[in-house]
Amino acid sequence: MGIWRGSLPLLLLAAAAAAEPASTLEGPSWPVTVPLREDRGHAVDLPDTDPRVQRRVTGWAPEQIAVALSAAPTSAWVSWITGDFQMGGAVKPLDPGTVGSVVRYVLAADSLVREATGDALVYSQLYPFEGLQNYTSGIIHHVRLQGLEPGTKYYYQCGDPAIPGATSAVHAFRTMPAVGPRSYPGRIAVVGDLGLTYNTTSTVEHMASNQPDLVLLLGDVSYANLYLTNGTGTDCYSCSFAKSTPIHETYQPRWDYWGRYMESVTSTTPMMVVEGNHEIEQQIGNKTFAAYSARFAFPSKESDSFSPFYYSFDAGGIHFIMLAAYAAYSKSGEQYRWLEKDLAKVDRSVTPWLVAGWHAPWYSTYKAHYREAECMRVAMEELLYSYGLDIVFTGHVHAYERSNRVFNYTLDPCGAVHISVGDGGNREKMATTHADDPGRCPEPLSTPDDFMGGFCAFNFTSDPAAGSFCWDRQPDYSAYRESSFGHGILEVKNETHALWKWHRNQDLYQGGVGDEIYIVREPERCLLKSSIAAYF
Repeated sequence: MGIWRGSLPLLLLAAAAAAEPASTLEGPSWPVTVPLREDRGHAVDLPDTDPRVQRRVTGWAPEQIAVALSAAPTSAWVSWITGDFQMGGAVKPLDPGTVGSVVRYVLAADSLVREATGDALVYSQLYPFEGLQNYTSGIIHHVRLQGLEPGTKYYYQCGDPAIPGATSAVHAFRTMPAVGPRSYPGRIAVVGDLGLTYNTTSTVEHMASNQPDLVLLLGDVSYANLYLTNGTGTDCYSCSFAKSTPIHETYQPRWDYWGRYMESVTSTTPMMVVEGNHEIEQQIGNKTFAAYSARFAFPSKESDSFSPFYYSFDAGGIHFIMLAAYAAYSKSGEQYRWLEKDLAKVDRSVTPWLVAGWHAPWYSTYKAHYREAECMRVAMEELLYSYGLDIVFTGHVHAYERSNRVFNYTLDPCGAVHISVGDGGNREKMATTHADDPGRCPEPLSTPDDFMGGFCAFNFTSDPAAGSFCWDRQPDYSAYRESSFGHGILEVKNETHALWKWHRNQDLYQGGVGDEIYIVREPERCLLKSSIAAYF
């Protein structure tokens, strides 16, 4: 008896370790809330003295090199910056024509060098108020490589070969697998709200150790708008500066710091970005999103959106749709009309998986940003549901949450799985659980600086818009939630099965994963509308 009693825990642990992850085919998961950890890492921004954010090149040598995907695996974008930014009361933009935009690239097993050219631009962030510092960027280059072989490693150099010292070192990236129902990227990293804190560095190091083939960044990139133009930062802009500044200022060099720090990842692994609220960055003439629109390459023209805020692309058997939570999304607007056309063109016999990403979550049970994107959900959810949307990735709330399959706040075996990964690493206000702070859920928040709140569990009346209250339980559509920093990895195995893993930063040292589940498609049951019948 003594041997049995002593061995039982070990046997149970061994069985648990060997067990397969849960599956959405098993039905809704019982809601799980992991208690708040007192130590959530080092949520302090890297200073401008950190070597990882300082300029390491001279002259016209490229820096902040990044690769992005085009709409199809036969094409990709390479972006970089030459020259340094300027800050001051009066700044003179660099001439984009000073340096050429050239990429030379070659197959791993091919000595024939190909060359592509592209466009260059400079953007400015200007404030027409005495005492504020203006900014103008270095020269930003975007070059599209075409005629690529899918699933192939390419070596490349970017810059201007006509100018001595104006080309980069040799970098390499791999194109996505060919479009088709039986080929998929090995690992897709998903992260949001990165910022540039010491927590960010833990997240990025952990993510890189998982060797992703593609990175999805779901908005809130540099958090340059948590700073005044003189470089003074804060955890909460509205708390510290709102009453003392004539406009919401930004410190644009934080974008350059972010690009320099991330180059080791972005120069080798394609990264697709969608805007968040911290990218709005209002300036003179009510201009917004200047840094976001200029710094990243998007397959906007290739996917017929002609917008940096929403677009689509294919990677193997996955059709990705990136949507804008901060551009018009009403049914009469351009984004909605584009979405209708894009969905109608999807051939589910070729790309069985339909995955979407945007910044502000539709299904979040945290108090921070609670129901902030409700109008977007009301406008778009039914359309996406009718085309059999499989997975939604979002950020915004600085914590992790995964839903059960849900549609219109109701458990639905054909609804999408919503996963919020806004726990990338930026500074935050500490959370409390709903049990510590019961009562009515707050009204939707309008300030972008109320980052973290407590969990918000609720029941809806027969009219969801009538109001929602916090009760001492987690709603049944919320499957798992935890306030730890981290990132996710999606591994699509075949036409119907994908393995999702959420890696907490502490797991890098402790082993294991925070959350893991097989997301399983049921096309014969759930696909309601498609231009061509689903593959199964």
